[in-house]
Amino acid sequence: MYKVFVNESPLVLTNERPKNANGNLFSMDSDSILEAITSLAKGKLTTAYVYHPDGDKLLEIFKHKIPVVVAGGGFVTNKKGKVLFIYRNGKWDLPKGKVDKGESIEKAAIREVEEETGVKGLAIERFLRTTYHIFRRNGEYILKVVHWFAMSTEYEGKLEGQLDEGIEKVKWKGPKKTKKALENSYFNIKALFENWPTQKES
Repeated sequence: MYKVFVNESPLVLTNERPKNANGNLFSMDSDSILEAITSLAKGKLTTAYVYHPDGDKLLEIFKHKIPVVVAGGGFVTNKKGKVLFIYRNGKWDLPKGKVDKGESIEKAAIREVEEETGVKGLAIERFLRTTYHIFRRNGEYILKVVHWFAMSTEYEGKLEGQLDEGIEKVKWKGPKKTKKALENSYFNIKALFENWPTQKES
């Protein structure tokens, strides 16, 4: 099972037919997928299910039915243990961006964090998880697949948001401010913090 978010509503890819689907179960064909996405985007449904019996191939089949953009992103912490946030489109987010042709996902993730925040000296510690969401560009729905990496840095310099990407603020946040920021963030971002320390900010 995979959750693909359309705005903040889940499109669930599943190989098990949900009980009491109530009109929100769709098949894995292009027209049905478009109908499901549109219904979620317009608020006609709060959850939609796309069914295919082969659980191992769910995601790959889905990715062949809709244009895909692959991106890399960073869950960046500094030596004080604070997390690097950006503020864009009225919500707190983490830096991420599209992988260029011929570029590895890891290099793209580091480059995008640098470009969007001004932070240097980034080191990848480990892969965290992959998230999925749908966005619309030029009237077409596109699947964004973001590969997230835990990163660390000792950078203490100026933070500079990438204005041409609509980034209004860049901030380091400890646990207390992180918790508040996540109240105005996205489900996919909140998921990255599932095991984040809950101790009070020092």
